[in-house]
Amino acid sequence: MLTNVAALLLDEVHPFELGVLCEVFGLDRSEEGLPVHDFAVVSAEGPVLNTHAGFTISTPHGLERLEEADLIAVPAGSHFMRREYPEEVLDALRRAVARGSRVLSVCSGAYVLGAAGLLDGRRCTTHWRHAAELSQRFPKAIVEPDVLYVDEGAVISSAGTAAGIDACLHLIRQEYGQEAANTLARRMVVPPHRDGGQAQYISRPLPRNSCDTVGSTLAWMEQHLDQEMSVEQLAALAHMSPRTFARRFQQETGTTPYRWLLRQRVLLAQHLLETSDLTVDTIAGRTGFGTAATLRHQFVRSLGTTPNAYRRTFRGPAATAVPDVA
Repeated sequence: MLTNVAALLLDEVHPFELGVLCEVFGLDRSEEGLPVHDFAVVSAEGPVLNTHAGFTISTPHGLERLEEADLIAVPAGSHFMRREYPEEVLDALRRAVARGSRVLSVCSGAYVLGAAGLLDGRRCTTHWRHAAELSQRFPKAIVEPDVLYVDEGAVISSAGTAAGIDACLHLIRQEYGQEAANTLARRMVVPPHRDGGQAQYISRPLPRNSCDTVGSTLAWMEQHLDQEMSVEQLAALAHMSPRTFARRFQQETGTTPYRWLLRQRVLLAQHLLETSDLTVDTIAGRTGFGTAATLRHQFVRSLGTTPNAYRRTFRGPAATAVPDVA
């Protein structure tokens, strides 16, 4: 049973991510039937720490407090992607996992777990902006950039900022049941479970550099997303054979014409859902998906959520929407 929780802080810690841990594990809500944890904020680098918001945090607890923790949670901090970490901090995290305790990271806190070797061979995540860098720095880690959190048993990692709430509620649900997680979520005024993953929040304009021979064809494709198009047709526009066009396209864009076109159509659908009151059927026609059912299928595959759920997320519940098709 999860009873003893420590938040491990390093210099330049982010207050919001720390606040999430304090909110979930540090408050006594026993009058509502919620579990009470022996919670402590632990400093890894002296009794007084700076935050990236310009104020300091002091705590009497040092690394020795980690030895009794069932869960060690590491919030995000500035420059975590590039800095080195005290070896005694990394050793404490390794010992925790070795004795059967769990560790949890929020956002860039994953870099601390990676430096301790705890992401090696494990699935993990972090904020989508840092995912590629995390994978490069810790090549043995299996980074999943599109999810809100990953539970690998001893090691739980979560994506940026509010995804830490998702991971903590998941842990409460796992330890104490759905009712406890729902009660805590209501108290925090957050959903007990969010649909989809990080993919719906990622800003990913497709690169156009180095497209020397297919650049004009890409421009034509962007202007005619509502039309059917084949490799043969595109190759003719580029004055190439289909085989040569497909090879050049892959070389210059890093993907196939089909996948490039699909991603552009999803991006346009996202834009229209965010900025217009067009129905999903109309958007499906304008983006070349044809039907709302096809748009919904591809949207779920690409972003992990439905068009109407995406619209509610980015425009609020008052946004015009039609029911999702089955």
